[in-house]
Amino acid sequence: MTDLQAILDDIHAELSPRIGEGKVADYIPELAKIDPNQFGMAIATVNGDLYSVGDAAIPFSIQSISKVFMLTLALGKVGESLWTRVGREPSGTAFNSIVQLEREEGIPRNPFINAGAIAISDVVLAGHAPREAIGELLRFVRYVADDETITIDDKVARSETQTGYRNLALANFMRAYGNLDHPVEHVLGVYFHQCALSMSCQQLAKAGLYLAARGSNPITGHSVVSPKRARRINALMLTCGHYDGSGDFAYHVGLPGKSGVGGGIMAVAPGIGSIAVWSPGLNKVGNSQLGAVALEMLAARTGWSVFGD
Repeated sequence: MTDLQAILDDIHAELSPRIGEGKVADYIPELAKIDPNQFGMAIATVNGDLYSVGDAAIPFSIQSISKVFMLTLALGKVGESLWTRVGREPSGTAFNSIVQLEREEGIPRNPFINAGAIAISDVVLAGHAPREAIGELLRFVRYVADDETITIDDKVARSETQTGYRNLALANFMRAYGNLDHPVEHVLGVYFHQCALSMSCQQLAKAGLYLAARGSNPITGHSVVSPKRARRINALMLTCGHYDGSGDFAYHVGLPGKSGVGGGIMAVAPGIGSIAVWSPGLNKVGNSQLGAVALEMLAARTGWSVFGD
């Protein structure tokens, strides 16, 4: 049996001299204040074990990792008809690019770039006031993580609301093309609050377990999605989960994953477990610099790549 705790301890020891590398997301004022000298990693296995190292119990802003949970909710609401409004292809452009959105007439390339996630928020908002939609997401994440203490950081949400002009432009653009049903400020209210979810690596690893265990949480027994849907969400995470660095991540790590500009990455080893890593310094495409290195080391030492060991 692989000694996962020893592997995590080794990775932490090896990366310790490099903690603080990369550049924090300074375009969101609240995130610019984060101390970059932090690193945490956790693995939740389908057998119910939890291993962690470093700052794995410290909550951070999960940002775009929330898009995985919102996509799960939206698919639950409208099923496969969702794909008439959002594509499933890698973007090849920056996560907040407006050029591609214009060329493709308001249909975002995938649910994990900002425009796609804004369209997903619009779907989840149907039949709700914004506050109710945000509450639905929070309840869902607490449910899959089996943890009632998870919260949304209002300071971060406010900070994004005050500076999110690019996202405002993307939302207005989609509204102009008829791909948003609700008022832009309502949709963005949901979007900014979902990105401000605050979770630790331990909580995030547990929240991702349903994607590692064919759609059910193996610890609580809760069925979340069908096995087919879990597989498809994993496929999208593998191809689109790291913006324009998705191909590189698949090449080096070989696991479905989703990054966020808060410095977190959630990755899934199907049938084995869910992994979360956090290090606030980002690389040039907006993914955690050390987080990606740590996951590559983990995949190499465990043989967990979906492409074989």
